[in-house]
Amino acid sequence: MALSRSQRCTKKMSQWCSRLELWGLGTVGLLGLCYLLSRDEWLGLSAAASPEPSPSAAAGLPAPSAEPPAPCTPNASVHNISGFATLPGHVQDFLRYKHCRAFAPLLDVPGKCGGPARSPGIFLLLAIKSSPENYVRRETIRKTWGQERWVAGVRVRRLFLCGVAPGGAEAPKLNRLLQLEQREHGDILQWDFRDTFFNLTLKQVLFHTWLEENCPGVHFVFNGDDDVFVNTDNVVRFALSAEDGHLFVGHLITNVGPIRSKGSKYYVPPQVMASERYPPYCGGGGMVMSGFTARTIYRESRDIELFPIDDVYLGMCLEKAGLAPASHSGIRTTGIYVPSRAEPFDPCYYRELLLVHRFAPYEMALMWQAIREPGLRCGRMVGIYPST
Repeated sequence: MALSRSQRCTKKMSQWCSRLELWGLGTVGLLGLCYLLSRDEWLGLSAAASPEPSPSAAAGLPAPSAEPPAPCTPNASVHNISGFATLPGHVQDFLRYKHCRAFAPLLDVPGKCGGPARSPGIFLLLAIKSSPENYVRRETIRKTWGQERWVAGVRVRRLFLCGVAPGGAEAPKLNRLLQLEQREHGDILQWDFRDTFFNLTLKQVLFHTWLEENCPGVHFVFNGDDDVFVNTDNVVRFALSAEDGHLFVGHLITNVGPIRSKGSKYYVPPQVMASERYPPYCGGGGMVMSGFTARTIYRESRDIELFPIDDVYLGMCLEKAGLAPASHSGIRTTGIYVPSRAEPFDPCYYRELLLVHRFAPYEMALMWQAIREPGLRCGRMVGIYPST
């Protein structure tokens, strides 16, 4: 049917308004992104824009220290090491700075456990290793398995462990983003060192120092990466069934040694470690330890020089203390086996596990919802709470 002239004008006006509305929404979105990631003045971080908040007002932003750690200087003697000049740059940097352990906290949450005296009230602390750029992973974890809540009558708390974005044009934005997250969530521990793979051990050591000072009474610690899926309820139930004393469980790795291939992410040359043997250790994707064991690692780490592979380093600390890591069948840092004709994302494969690596953020959100569906029916139950 033909449209009258007035109807055609009305239709054109409606289309023009729709385009104008879309343009307006896009502009608002762009401005919002600029607000989050652009100028210091917009973020309230510039001294010219607002006065420095007091320690009580700036939760998580540490007060200036009267005696900040002295800048760490490189070890000049490393050039005397045979073959040093032929090593990859990141290995050379590790050898230059591996003696450095004192780094200022840029973001801190000393009251996360209620203070040392009240820290026994925290049953499980989720200590999640994250890099500044992994914002989406942190947000997804906060909304899913990393929620701070009561589970089976005990308290669960959350921390993300970060260094400083190592460089590039985006580094200042990413570091300011962590400050925004801290103001909203109060769950960031950040130290003033470059957040790189070979500095993961440094991050681990600094966390255990923080734990000793601020949360010494915590009962259990989950320590893992930000790309794993954790069934926190199962972790709590497992921990509730554990005996007092030493506990350190995960994906157990034994009878291996340093990888000598330069093309590997895990390359460790003889100049870093001459031995061909690693102690037994659990893969760093995720592990559960008791507070007793976490404190033991802190004590032993003070006398063990840093080693670039963080999970191996924890195995060194345990070995020095005369303790052993153990395997747990519910911790799958190498993924799970699913029959070829089965649906790999079926929640029944994950409902009874403690941890699976690796999950994208959207997969975390989907799986967290799926395993908690009241109507979920699975063919059989698997008892994985005891360690094996």
